[in-house]
Amino acid sequence: MHVVIVDGDVSYPATSGKRLRTLNLMLRLAPRHRITYVGRCAPDGDEARLAPEFLRGHGVEPVLVPEPVPRKRGLAFLARLAANQFSSLPYSVASHQSAAMRAALRRMSLERQVDLWQFEWSPYMSLLDADLPGPRLLIAHNVDTLIWERYRDTAAGMARRLFFAGQARKFARFEARAFRQADWVVAVSPEDAALIRQRFGQPKVDVVANGMDRAFYENVQGRRDPYHLLFLGALDWMPNQDAVQLLLDSIFPAVRRQLPQATLHLVGRHPAATLAQRVAQIPGVELHADVPDVRPFLGDCGIMVVPLRIGGGSRLKILEALATGLPVVSTRVGAEGLDLVAGEHYLQAEPDAMPHVLVQAMTHHAPALAQAQKGRDIVLQTYDWSVLADTLEGVWEKCRRQHGAMSQAP
Repeated sequence: MHVVIVDGDVSYPATSGKRLRTLNLMLRLAPRHRITYVGRCAPDGDEARLAPEFLRGHGVEPVLVPEPVPRKRGLAFLARLAANQFSSLPYSVASHQSAAMRAALRRMSLERQVDLWQFEWSPYMSLLDADLPGPRLLIAHNVDTLIWERYRDTAAGMARRLFFAGQARKFARFEARAFRQADWVVAVSPEDAALIRQRFGQPKVDVVANGMDRAFYENVQGRRDPYHLLFLGALDWMPNQDAVQLLLDSIFPAVRRQLPQATLHLVGRHPAATLAQRVAQIPGVELHADVPDVRPFLGDCGIMVVPLRIGGGSRLKILEALATGLPVVSTRVGAEGLDLVAGEHYLQAEPDAMPHVLVQAMTHHAPALAQAQKGRDIVLQTYDWSVLADTLEGVWEKCRRQHGAMSQAP
């Protein structure tokens, strides 16, 4: 098949969970199919400089559109937020509208036959004009409505709750249309798939889980210090920012009161300057920004802590941790979407109870390591990208057959 993958950014370098997923599945299917990758990026960024050569070297044809998404900072950002109160679209959807991307997709359709269009986020599906041929497959990395509802439910202050509630309502209307307009939808978890079927009325949805590169993680070694806690994640993503705030405000101080030797390592990309300033003032906390390889931290730390209250889809970082044998302490939201059992493969605790659970896991590390080993067995068997790529390929075939049958019907 000739498959065109349409993305709101560029997935190389793979600096986020979403990028890791898109890139790893695409690279494993490129030897079997003709793949064209249409991504949007800043003309002077690392993506524009590094991605074309890397993708061509792996059998993927890159088409990069040099039009960056507006930045979420400064007076211009605040003005766009204010104007969005009068729009029917959520802010993030409105900010991703792009005449240049629309033109690139139309040129692609007119110049070559496309057997399948795969959209990595729902707003980009609307940029493919309705008259252009080919089935549309939508990848739901998250159900955004659910994320914004969780923002609303956990927000402090009336103004923030009202803003998040408004965005959640807009996303509910937008996603209802987008899911129904797709020929097929891929969710990353059974929970998201059920939500897409039941709440948004799209029965044609399959699950292709998030995963990890088995060869990259399974032989990680290190000191495995039980008193070193690890938080891993993109530090410019609001759910992770909320989790880090919980760690610094209450969870880690409560741990340090019982175990003064405990340390917390925050590892992730694009931390705000204010976070770096705050970390510098807290004993026992270290910030490691934009590291080239997370494996040394996965090997040296004793426990991964995932105090997420907001999120959707599933967390690749839990899979990566367990693939290395690193014990995990997570909230229910943090571990949802994964075929793991709390108390058997990882320890589950909500934020209020997390300090006690962390102290127990740190001071009784051998049982935590044994539990992580059981989780490791599940992860290595189930969540390798090569296995998941085969599943996605089956969805490609099913989507194309179903679309062909409908187009030939009288």
